[in-house]
Amino acid sequence: MEWETVIGLEIHAQLATTSKIFSGAATAYGAAPNTQACAVDLGLPGVLPVLNKETVRMATKFGLAIGATVAPRSIFARKNYFYPDLPKGYQISQYELPVVGQGYVDIELEEGGSKRIGITRAHLEEDAGKSLHEDFNGMTGIDLNRAGTPLLEIVSEPDMRSAKEAVAYMKKLHALVRYLEICDGNMQEGSFRCDANVSVRPKGQEAFGTRAELKNINSFRFVEKAIDYEVERQIALIESGGKVVQETRLFDPDKGETRSMRAKEEANDYRYFPDPDLLPLVIEPAFIEAVAATLPELPDAKRQRFMEEHGLSAYDAGILTDSRDIADYYEAVVTAVGGEPKLCANWVIGELSSYLNRDGREIDASPVSSVLLAGMIKRILDNTISGKIAKEVFDAMWAGEGDADAVIGKKGLKQITDTSAIEKIIDEVLAANPDNVAAYRGGKDKLFGFFVGQVMRATQGKANPQQLNELLKRKLEG
Repeated sequence: MEWETVIGLEIHAQLATTSKIFSGAATAYGAAPNTQACAVDLGLPGVLPVLNKETVRMATKFGLAIGATVAPRSIFARKNYFYPDLPKGYQISQYELPVVGQGYVDIELEEGGSKRIGITRAHLEEDAGKSLHEDFNGMTGIDLNRAGTPLLEIVSEPDMRSAKEAVAYMKKLHALVRYLEICDGNMQEGSFRCDANVSVRPKGQEAFGTRAELKNINSFRFVEKAIDYEVERQIALIESGGKVVQETRLFDPDKGETRSMRAKEEANDYRYFPDPDLLPLVIEPAFIEAVAATLPELPDAKRQRFMEEHGLSAYDAGILTDSRDIADYYEAVVTAVGGEPKLCANWVIGELSSYLNRDGREIDASPVSSVLLAGMIKRILDNTISGKIAKEVFDAMWAGEGDADAVIGKKGLKQITDTSAIEKIIDEVLAANPDNVAAYRGGKDKLFGFFVGQVMRATQGKANPQQLNELLKRKLEG
């Protein structure tokens, strides 16, 4: 039997506020356990939550970016359940009336083309604390620093049909929230994580199969592995005569498998009801208009512009617009160079990205600024250095040895463009290799590369490649 996978994702994006959603406690990562949980976060008697307006602005910004309706009136509700790291015994969330309604994003498919993924809703809620098991022998430690941290939960439609589509959708949202500057997207710190709802059904069947929810996955690679494993598990279970049960499962990255955590709750298990301590959230049209005015150029629009204005391929434009910081860096290089967008793209996508990945740096920590890179590219364009020598110059700039002009002068890397000087070295190489000259003239064209290599070695790679090729070809054919 042929099976079809059905996937929906619930993504939790931690909003980039300095204080929590209902209190003034700090949200900074890495503080000592339980030092950033105030009376409101702990739910102590007599305290009242006060909504952080900045979280509303960020949620509105997201809603506008995905083409959704921002609700003029939404409600905060209490989601009741017991867990050791939930100090109040309930989580303040939104249920029936979320702040952001239906929207969508378009993802690029590996086989080409695009696919629209629907977004059901996005709602504001507070995070719970964290249970710590590793450092406590036979016990569990509770850190409530995260309790009350603002989250935007983004719920997709079950529109994805493979793990790769799910990862593409997750990456698209990851880029979007960073473009909007509403979430730092740091997956290692838990700022961007997802729950995946996975089911299978016979190909052509309309009804959905029973789903399992894979909880709190915080890397793109793990999302793909967890979904692939879960799909295989469910198919094998059904084909062996078993039945998939609705449950919550955890992914074990060390074993590469999912394991049962608890029976999956339904909405009525949480006994949602409007929070009596919080008034309905009313968002005026003027507020929405003011937020709309702050929207940056979004990734899809920027990608299309790079293709149209700079003549870049869809692939190159996609890489450059994956991060707002990379896109801004690239455009700064093009502006400083005064053109040559394709050459600039090659250096940003190639050498710069390679060095950033090698050293584990973000673009804002690059030792080679956009001004430095542009200065080096100008020296390629005016034939001061060749593209090959430029790699040596870039390496020296990365090491902090100065700008391109300083490195070229200090290391004596200026390209030889004197035709007579290059011609003299070519004559010496040909004179030293009469047999190869005769073989070339006898039809062994591949020896041309040998002669180029000999001249480049004699000039320490400084001969202008175009001049060298033209002069060498003329002499060999003469």
